[in-house]
Amino acid sequence: MKNDEMLDLCKKIVVDYFNENVEKTDGLKINDENVFIVWFSKTLQNFKALVSTTVSDGMYYELTYNGDKKELYLDAYKKWENRAIKFE
Repeated sequence: MKNDEMLDLCKKIVVDYFNENVEKTDGLKINDENVFIVWFSKTLQNFKALVSTTVSDGMYYELTYNGDKKELYLDAYKKWENRAIKFE
C-alpha cells in the first residue's frame, strides 16, 4: 500500500469512527475534508499516523498498522489539559 493510500484509509477510518460515535443530538457529521494528518511515519511494512479533525472536541486519533499481522489499530484520545511547564 502506498503512503497516499494509507493516509486516505486513516482519514476514512476516523470519519467513520467519528460519525458512529458523535452525540446524536449534536446533528453533526464529518467527511474527509474535516480530517487532517498531524504526523505520519512508515518503517518497512508498518506505519503510524496521528490524526485530528476540524471539530473542536479535543479528540485526536492514533492509527497503527502492523504489516506482519495485516492489522490496523485505532486509538481515540481526548485532550484533557494543556500545561506549560517552565524550566529555569
